[in-house]
Amino acid sequence: MHLLFVCTGNTCRSPLAEGIARAMIARRRITDLSVQSAGTSAWPGSLASDGSLLVALEHDIDLSGHRAQALTTPLVSTSDLILTMGPSHLEHAEALGGQGRSWLLTAFVDATQARPISDPFGGDLDVYRATYNELAPLIDAVIGRVVQARADRSDSAHG
Repeated sequence: MHLLFVCTGNTCRSPLAEGIARAMIARRRITDLSVQSAGTSAWPGSLASDGSLLVALEHDIDLSGHRAQALTTPLVSTSDLILTMGPSHLEHAEALGGQGRSWLLTAFVDATQARPISDPFGGDLDVYRATYNELAPLIDAVIGRVVQARADRSDSAHG
């Protein structure tokens, strides 16, 4: 299964989400779940923002190899689940063919709590920490839900 996180520039929120997800996937030893991130207005090749890099490092997550990429139709078509940071990102993903596989991150976790993830761009390190603290439990819930859904499908196939 391939998971894609989407924000605007692919330098703050979505790379941080990707890094958090990669760390959680590795910690849980999940081998068949891959993750990427992209931006609706990304400047391809841009590095993760300093704030995202530093906050990730505080949690032993290395974003130094991150390079921004634009959200494209081929990227959308190869993604099983697309989780966006805001409503405009969701509209963009759906316009590129992601209908039925695209969700606002918060809505995927809890439809009653649908809201955008705050953009830390231009903020100080505490703003980036707040974004990390907002993302981490949501991503944990996403991975739990994906794992549970696959287990449920496996159980129903066997019995």
